[in-house]
This record gives sequence, structure tokens and C-alpha cells, in this order.
Amino acid sequence: MNVLVKLFATFRNDRFKEKRCEYEAGTMVSQVIEELNLPEDQIGAVLVNARHVEDDQELKDGDTLSIFPLVGGG
Repeated sequence: MNVLVKLFATFRNDRFKEKRCEYEAGTMVSQVIEELNLPEDQIGAVLVNARHVEDDQELKDGDTLSIFPLVGGG
């Protein structure tokens, strides 16, 4: 299945801004996060088709997965 993966802020460093990726049917958000080697403790928000989801969300063909890091402030 085809999924558009979008990374934001520091997650783009040495990776990509957005990329179409092929995954097996039944792939979950957590598997994509692991494959991209993103530090789970730094994930702030995960959206599928602009809706907040948990990392156990199963992806479907044509989905857009957006992954944002935690935002620091002061």
C-alpha cells in the first residue's frame, strides 16, 4: 500500500520532508516510526489524514502520516 509520510522540524534532519512509501497491508504507525529510527520519547504528535492517532493505528492505502517532534519552549 502507498502512504505519504511527512516529517516535521528536527525529524527532517538527515531524513526527508515528505516521501511516498510502500508498506505491507496492516502496517501500523509504530512500525513506520521504528523503521525511520525516530526516538519515541521525542514524538509530540502523530496524525493520519490530519487526525490525531495513537501509534497502534493501522495505516491504509492512500493515507498521509504526519509525525511531529515535541516542541520545546521557554
